[in-house]
Amino acid sequence: MSVGSCEIDPSQFPGGGSPVRSQAAPANLLNQVTFNRRELNRILDLYGRMVAAGEWRDYAIDFHKDRAVFSVFRRSSEVPLYRIEKNPKLEQRQGAYSVISATGLILRRGHELDRVLRVIDKSALAVVS
Repeated sequence: MSVGSCEIDPSQFPGGGSPVRSQAAPANLLNQVTFNRRELNRILDLYGRMVAAGEWRDYAIDFHKDRAVFSVFRRSSEVPLYRIEKNPKLEQRQGAYSVISATGLILRRGHELDRVLRVIDKSALAVVS
């Protein structure tokens, strides 16, 4: 099969599908706060351990203009047990990371994600022991 100026060889693309046209990302996607790879790996590591312990069953990730939120659920039909939030506007003050309970109480806030997540790790160890 010859590839002319108007034709595209489907074997050039994974899965044999058509090429994805590159489009500029919408402006609202560029302004969102997100978790970076290291942060997400740390959160998902904790999530995996809690799922294995039978404590958590579901999660949701929300990216907003001012913050990123990782919510964990015991059941998907309930309110989140915990919300792990990243708010860069608070970086210089209380710290960008916080863990918020289902009642809205801020359990811990700080500059380092690992230290903030310890509040959940400690409560899980107390329940299991």
